[in-house]
Amino acid sequence: MARTQGSHSDITGPRIRAAARVLFARHGYAAVSMRQIASEVGLQAGALYNYTADKQSLLAELMREHMDDLLEARADVNSPAKAPLEALAEFVRFHIGFHIERPDEVFIAYMELRALAPENFAEIEGLRRQYENELEGILRRGAEAGVFVFEDAKITTLAVIAMLTGVNTWYRQGGRLSLEEVEDIYWNMVRRAVGA
Repeated sequence: MARTQGSHSDITGPRIRAAARVLFARHGYAAVSMRQIASEVGLQAGALYNYTADKQSLLAELMREHMDDLLEARADVNSPAKAPLEALAEFVRFHIGFHIERPDEVFIAYMELRALAPENFAEIEGLRRQYENELEGILRRGAEAGVFVFEDAKITTLAVIAMLTGVNTWYRQGGRLSLEEVEDIYWNMVRRAVGA
């Protein structure tokens, strides 16, 4: 949709997404109206449609941005040549470190999947599968090398990711444990979970 002449889409668009991100994480997608998002940004509700087609498109865009950022960051540190144990340790630390900095994005990405229209769900699920496939590949390589022992690679992958993502629900900076200590504890739990 064409933007209003004289508008600053490069400024307003990100502000709209940031406001929607906070509101969706705080109140849930279903409870937030376009009027609330517009009010948060200081726009009339109708003006939002110069920047996004609808609330569903806004949700899908937020999830897509999160997954694109995750995949891009992971591509920068992933090294398929690493031994499976080293690659798994790196994945564990990466996952916790990346997600701990993005609590709103994580909440939306996991709790609002159900709110996506089928075509948006398929796209976001495809991006999630790319990320899951990397971990599953590490686990399969480790099992083939006799380093890991588990019953099912897919279920183990999903269980490990769910466990690592769960750190976001309770970890607070300045608490009893540093992030590095938490990563160490989780690495030990994951290592035992895959029989390493």
